[in-house]
Amino acid sequence: MKSIKLIFTNYLLPILVGLLCAFLIQHFFLGRLTVQGDSMSPNLHDTQKVFYLKNAKIKENSVIFFNVQGVDTFSENVNANTKYVKRVIGLPGDEIVYRNNGKVYVNHKRVAQDYITRTQQKNTLTLSNQEPHAKGVHLGSNRSFKIPKIKYFVLGDNRKISNDSRYYGFVPKEKIDGIVKVPFWNNKAKFINSYNN
Repeated sequence: MKSIKLIFTNYLLPILVGLLCAFLIQHFFLGRLTVQGDSMSPNLHDTQKVFYLKNAKIKENSVIFFNVQGVDTFSENVNANTKYVKRVIGLPGDEIVYRNNGKVYVNHKRVAQDYITRTQQKNTLTLSNQEPHAKGVHLGSNRSFKIPKIKYFVLGDNRKISNDSRYYGFVPKEKIDGIVKVPFWNNKAKFINSYNN
């Protein structure tokens, strides 16, 4: 009888506690995902495995993971399982100016986009059935637009192929699953992690 109790306390109990901790961490704090597509290239690539922090504070330049159903109403094959990974450019209440040359201003300050080249900043996706002007978003002029409460303006780093807020508008906070993180040894970690500490 003593040996059964000893086995339980020395072996089974630590395993059960470890499994419970792993479940709680995964359920409430941390998730894992596979990037779909190259809209975040050159910093994240198709099929790349990354982590995301649930319930983390979203900041300017955070890379987020969100459910796009009901947000992207133009793309085909969007369903409850469709998720996008994009970079937050503007927060709720921010005033944005997005110019033709790819320069972005938030609250009258130019956004440093050192995570992509100048050529990538200027590129725009051409969609066959829509122009890059989502409701409430004004692009390519000196005209500013304000981001509504509890919504975010997001862009993909690969502007030429990224379907983002330029096309479908703002992303509601309740659609956001978390903030993407990559391991520190990843050569692009500073362009993902350092922006969203």
